[in-house]
Amino acid sequence: MLKISLCLLGLILIISCNSKSNEPVTKKPEKSDTLLPVTPGVNPYAPVDLSPMDMSYFPEDYPKLKMTNSITTPPVARVIYSRPHKQGRVIFGGLQKYGVPWRLGANEATEIDFFIPVTIAGKKVNPGRYILYCIPFENKWTIVLNQNIDTWGLKIDSTKDLMRFDIPIETLPEPVEYFTMVFKKAGRGAELIMAWDTIEARLPINF
Repeated sequence: MLKISLCLLGLILIISCNSKSNEPVTKKPEKSDTLLPVTPGVNPYAPVDLSPMDMSYFPEDYPKLKMTNSITTPPVARVIYSRPHKQGRVIFGGLQKYGVPWRLGANEATEIDFFIPVTIAGKKVNPGRYILYCIPFENKWTIVLNQNIDTWGLKIDSTKDLMRFDIPIETLPEPVEYFTMVFKKAGRGAELIMAWDTIEARLPINF
């Protein structure tokens, strides 16, 4: 009887070991800024970014208008940024401290192109490519144009700041999950709308 019990126990152990060896091995995501590790079947060439890069033009959908010959003039502006998402976090005053510079997104520094001369808060801005970053406060945002282009993250060289603009903020009734930057026509020009969580700010651009 003892011999039979030992045989059965050995058989169970063999089956258990074999079943475990056939299970797929799952790797834990590596710690990084916003990247997930390379995963076969998802993207075998590069890590998947949780904060994908996005681009907004003014006029809206400018490339489509150009391809259909609906517009022949150059665009006014374009902003390129990465879109972090809220994920249940308190953003302003929590994840993003008041009075601390923020890159207006994730990953690379956010950049704005002006293709024609524009005026912001009475200040003339020449055509060109600039870093755009923000210093958020409880009742306003300070928006900064900076000339240190092609850089990463929060290591901003303030000695290359070109102009600063204080703009009011509004509290939204519902939170915005993904940080969003988009141009909308307004008055004699456009507004660059920036929204995340329950905060919205608008940068007026005249041309």
